[in-house]
Amino acid sequence: MSAAEAARALGVTRATLYAYVSRGLIRSEPGPNSSRARRYPRDDVERLRLRAEERRDPDKVAAHALQWGVPVLESSITLIAGDALYYRGRNVVSLAREASVEAVASLIWTGRLDAARPPRTGHVVPLGSRAPRGAFVSRAQAALALAPAIDAHAYDLRPEAVVRTAWRILDLLVGVAAPRGRGDSIDAALARGWRVHGGAQDVIRAALILLADHELNVSAFTARCIASAGSQPYAVVGGGLAAIEGIKHGGSTARVESLLAALRRTRLLRSALGERLRQGLRIEGFGHPLYPSGDPRAAALLALLGERFHRSPELRFVRELARAGTSLTGDAPNVDFALAAASRVLGLPMGSGLTLFAIGRTIGWLGHAIEQYALDQIIRPRARYVGVAPNDRPSRAST
Repeated sequence: MSAAEAARALGVTRATLYAYVSRGLIRSEPGPNSSRARRYPRDDVERLRLRAEERRDPDKVAAHALQWGVPVLESSITLIAGDALYYRGRNVVSLAREASVEAVASLIWTGRLDAARPPRTGHVVPLGSRAPRGAFVSRAQAALALAPAIDAHAYDLRPEAVVRTAWRILDLLVGVAAPRGRGDSIDAALARGWRVHGGAQDVIRAALILLADHELNVSAFTARCIASAGSQPYAVVGGGLAAIEGIKHGGSTARVESLLAALRRTRLLRSALGERLRQGLRIEGFGHPLYPSGDPRAAALLALLGERFHRSPELRFVRELARAGTSLTGDAPNVDFALAAASRVLGLPMGSGLTLFAIGRTIGWLGHAIEQYALDQIIRPRARYVGVAPNDRPSRAST
């Protein structure tokens, strides 16, 4: 932000803004092209503005804390800073290029980027589910509900024990999505189960890593609440799946898949999207409140698709659709669009985007559960009552 923008956002004079900089409350950086004008990080300005608002009206800040508001708890897992994302201080886009899914899981769960997972202590074999084959979330929830009866270690909540259970949970979910051979990595098992080859496995691996965690999103918060009650890790992941399936969370990926399928044979994509807007429909897959300049996860995944499948007709289609959507909304594609695009370019079954999202995010849910178990504190916010006043209070006349 410029000095004028920062001062206006804070409701102060420029002199006060400069005083905040000198006191270390806001950072200051050189402007573009070595200009003399200084720039001020939007996150710093917003943080200071919220602190001032909290002092003036604590109830107002508390009311908005659960809606993209001020942080409500501490975590050492994920940092969203500007337009970048980090797991334990490591850039996520770099991890998606260089690390394995197993190594990133270890990083989130233990703080160590270690690709060597502990020896398997045997798969948890859930009882069969009658849910339709394509309904991954339903089948996964059924398996997770039954698994603790088979897994004797499910209720051991010490950190090292939860990590071992976490590996078994990942094995279970990958097995629900695709048959897994002995020694297969997570991404290799999914690629083989979906019958894709070549660069497809790299895209699957990158997607799982990019989606592994995203700070305190609704499913991660749900997972932490369940863990704070002392529930075992299978229940934590089951709750996370219930949240991620919602159309305002991971379910948005399925909606983008449907949009791509509906528009695949349309020649005038911009006109078709414009018609949706005229009908009062939202164009799914564009923009993200935390990334005003564009979702870095989407950019990384779309770039990888371009490298591995540059001759794909489906890639040309999703790129054209992305350009049309951005021209109408002013927003860049988000990770829901990128997941749906990846599914289309790789030729995966419908619903695979949400499956990738859910398996990747399971890593983050379990990381949050490990943190919450260590805190040993129940999450129990208060609600401000706004309903009908009690009618059994003594009146003034009676007193």
